[in-house]
Amino acid sequence: MCENCVHDDVRIGPSRRSLIHLTVSAVGLAFAGAALAKETKPPPKPQNVLSPDASLKRLMEGNARYVDGVSRRHDFKHEREALAGGQNPFAAVLGCADSRIAPEYAFDTGRGDLFVCRVAGNFAGVETIASMEYAVAVLGAPLILVLGHDACGAVDATLKAIKDDKPPPGHIPSLVDAIAPAAKAAMQQGGDVLDKAIRQNVIDNVAKLKSAAPILDAAVGQGKLRVVGGIYRLATGTVDLIAQG
Repeated sequence: MCENCVHDDVRIGPSRRSLIHLTVSAVGLAFAGAALAKETKPPPKPQNVLSPDASLKRLMEGNARYVDGVSRRHDFKHEREALAGGQNPFAAVLGCADSRIAPEYAFDTGRGDLFVCRVAGNFAGVETIASMEYAVAVLGAPLILVLGHDACGAVDATLKAIKDDKPPPGHIPSLVDAIAPAAKAAMQQGGDVLDKAIRQNVIDNVAKLKSAAPILDAAVGQGKLRVVGGIYRLATGTVDLIAQG
């Protein structure tokens, strides 16, 4: 190789390396930009980005419409399209599995508005707590409502099992064990034991979710999450709020 070629190679080499470096940097920036665009992509339902208090207000306004029989007409077709790529519910609900209580109807909401977990007796087991953690930490839900209802069969069955000292069949004892603390507390008070047990069960599970470490309790402490309770009235559809601290 001639001297001039060597000089040319030395002269051109760094230029080529610079070009490669710039190309790699450009590609990296392009990927970073795409990732940033993905992270800052607007939520499927921008109207669902609410504070905890605003979320509760919206829930109760929806319940008032439901009670009055003036529920809104929901465009389920376009909601499906908007939600195909994600979700951002404005509230999470832990409700009873009773077929007469459907939170989506009771609060006049559309698809993607509520993150709902339902189990007989509306109690927070391990799986439910984990689900609520997902709703808060990943989906950004600012509110959790524990929704009980009057004449709850699961609570009534728990009271009967304690009174008769006879466990129910199958896997139902797992429900009894979860609801028993509230039922026993109500039995000590006397009066309308079933109503008191239903109310106490809601209060107990609100407290359980508020104190669930490390995710839910931290969100509550930071003011990002509010956990409240409510009782659904079968005769009217009204939700009476309790445990609103």
